[in-house]
Parts: sequence; C-alpha cells; structure tokens
Amino acid sequence: MHNPKGSITKNFNRTHEYALFLTRDGLSSVARTLEKNDTPRKMRRWGENSRRIDRRLSFYPIYVTNGQVVDIGTVPDEDFHPSGKNVHLPDGRTEVWPIDQDGVERRWNFGLDSIRQNLDRIAALKVGDDWDLFVTHEQTVPKTVWSGGEFDAGNYGNSLLIDMLGEKRFDFPKSINLVKKCISLATKAEEEDVVLDYFGGSGTTAHAVIELRREALAAGSSPKLGFILVEQGEYFETVTKPRTIKAVYAAQWKDGKPITPETGISYCLKVIKLESYEDTLNNLQLGRTTAQGDLLNTLPQQAKDDYLLNYLLDVESRDSLLSVEDFKKPFDYTLNVALDSAGAFEPRKIDLVETFNYLIGLRVKHIDMQPARGFVTVTGTLPSGENCLVLWRDCEALDYEGVAKLCDKLAINPADNEFDVVYINGDHNIPTVLTQTAEEGGATRVLKLRQIEPEFLERMFSVEDI
Repeated sequence: MHNPKGSITKNFNRTHEYALFLTRDGLSSVARTLEKNDTPRKMRRWGENSRRIDRRLSFYPIYVTNGQVVDIGTVPDEDFHPSGKNVHLPDGRTEVWPIDQDGVERRWNFGLDSIRQNLDRIAALKVGDDWDLFVTHEQTVPKTVWSGGEFDAGNYGNSLLIDMLGEKRFDFPKSINLVKKCISLATKAEEEDVVLDYFGGSGTTAHAVIELRREALAAGSSPKLGFILVEQGEYFETVTKPRTIKAVYAAQWKDGKPITPETGISYCLKVIKLESYEDTLNNLQLGRTTAQGDLLNTLPQQAKDDYLLNYLLDVESRDSLLSVEDFKKPFDYTLNVALDSAGAFEPRKIDLVETFNYLIGLRVKHIDMQPARGFVTVTGTLPSGENCLVLWRDCEALDYEGVAKLCDKLAINPADNEFDVVYINGDHNIPTVLTQTAEEGGATRVLKLRQIEPEFLERMFSVEDI
C-alpha cells in the first residue's frame, strides 16, 4: 500500500499499510483470477476524476507500432492540445492520447509514476479506424508493493469524498483505486460474488463495487458483483448512505453536484437497521405494583442488583417483548427507536416480514406486498432446499373465511406440490391433509403447514449457542 504524505509516529513517518489476502487454494487462486479474466478495461479513464485537469500527470502519449505498445511519452505543457486521439508520425509510430469520442481530453488510468510498472499489461486494439488502449490481466501474480499515485488517499479518498458531499464530513477515507484493486483480485466478474465490509466507514467499498459494475457495463458485460456494508457510526446517514446513492447516480461530482449524470446506472439498494441496545431499553415496560416497588427500596444494594439481573428483566419486563398478540396485526407492529445518543426516540414500524425471512434463512425469490388488502406472501427456498411459502395476514382483515378464500385464490392446498413448507400467522382452518379418490389415484398428500409465531419467537429469543 502507499500513502505518500505518511502518518507521523515517534521515530518514523509511516507511508505504508498492509492488505492480507486469504483464499481457499492459496495465492495461486488470485493469480488464476487474473489470468482467466478475458474482459480488459479501457486504459482511458472515464467518469469521476477522469479529465485531464483532474490529474495532469496522467495525460501523455503512448506510442504504438504495428499494434504493439513500444514507448511512453512525457506530459506536455498545459497549453498543448493534441490534434486528435491518434496522431500518425512519419516514422510509422502512432501517438495514442486519452481523448474520448467527443474530443474531451481525459486521462489514463496510470500516471507516469506507475505506467512503466504496468506496461506489460497495456494492449493496443483497433476500434474502428483508431487504436485504443486496454488494460489486460495476463499477469502471473500481483505484486506485493503498490506504490502508484492512484493509491494516494489524499487525491482519491479525501478530495474525492469532498467533491461528492460538498464538504468534509469524514477523516481519512481510503483511495477508491486501492479498494477497487483489492476487490478485482479477490472476485470474478462473471460470478455472483458479494463483497462484505464489516466496517463500512465512509462507504469506499460500496463506491468501488459500483464503479467496477459501471466499468463492466461500459465494456459490454453483465456484472453480478454486489456488496454488504455494516456500520453503526452516526455518520452512516450523513456520509456512508449518501455517498453510495450518489455513486450510483453519477460517476463524477464537484461541490456536491453531479457533473456527469449521464453515467448513472441502475441499482437496487436496501438499508436494514437492527434493534440497538438503546432501542431495547426504550421499549422495556415493568409490571410492578407500588407495594412491590416500596419493598424493593428496603433491600440492600446487592439484593437490588441480584433482583434486577435475575428477576426484573426476565419477568417484570416480559410483556414488553414481542408476543403472540402482536402477530394478529403484523403490519402495525412498532418499537420506540432511538433517534440520537441523548435519549430521544420515536415509535417506528418494524418489518416483521423481513425479520422472519432472515430468522429462517429464506432465500427469497418473490414478495407480493399487499398490506392494504391484508396480506403479504413471500416465496423462496429454505436452507434445507425445501420450497417455502410464507403467508402473512392481518387477522382482523382476513378471518377464517377470508384466509380460506385467499388460499383458494393463491392455490395453496395439500394437492399442490409447488411448496414443501408453508408458514402462516394466526388461527386458521386450512386443511393440511388431502386424500384423493380412487379415480384420482388414491394418494394422500400432507402439506407442512407451520405457525409463524412459535417459529419466530423461538428463533428470535433462543439463547442457545450464544
């Protein structure tokens, strides 16, 4: 890693960091990832910070002869402007400049400080009548020291983030190029890889994945790379989330405004918030009489502490926990959610449907959200491989007769082999066993019909293996 400005310690100015790569098959698997990736990316940068003025040292000619890169030129004066993307010289060489199809002077992915270290990766291909340059991945293994200017966290971390947000809101964000390279080494574009960053910070990982998807789309491929960020800092709402959304909307920003909105891509983002310790305290309600309170105050402090840990939280606050009654109207369930560290909170609706999907490990295929009509259906696959349907209903809107009609409409019955397991909340009279007549084959089929409530509460509050 490379940090040009460094970090002052007692005796040294530390200008490096470390990245540790762990793979199933050792480092050779990383090398194979590079060798098998036959989708080169353009050497000319585009999108965010892609113009000549954004990095002057990355604007220079690369010389091509008979389709081979033969030499590198020098950075010209700022008032010099090439006559075009390709300039044919009398000696048979062709000067290739990072100029796009609209004549905009952009820059190469490598500056002069790192291009020669990567020269063997540059390939020249004819695109129409012009030579274009691409970065290939036909190396053996990645080098252990990355010292190129593109890894500078000042230019490609701090300055980039300020351009996106319009002001400084986060200290020491990583270089997006550094994270992109780490991800590229550890993933395969054609597979459905997911990058997990358990300390999301400013959102550089999300931004890097989005940029890699944008580059893949520009190259004509169908990227499948995704990401999951985990973050508990208060800056999630002011830095991490807005940066991720802006990265999708446009590749290049200045003063918090998009410069290239035409580079926006289609993307689906989901934000999931977990109940916090403060949220739990805000929702505790103690069932204690005045006489019990007076008696408790007469006890020694040690006895009070023992009572608090061994009885109060387990018994007196039990009614505060999610109960079977709450499942009768599952779309209206709320918790008092903390707004800040000062103790302020407000009631907010809780997504029991989504929570249950995670509790049972359901790989969701389809969701039909119709809470206004009193129901939500979720279909997917359980970890066991069984096909599953989860039917949520407002028990007041859909009583015995209503849920029976809904099941008829949704074709939920024991004779239907589409689902191995069906979950449903509330009381119902749906048959779980059907015996066919002799004319129909005489077979007996059983539907694995399960109640949501006991499954939910058991998985939610079980303390086994914790």
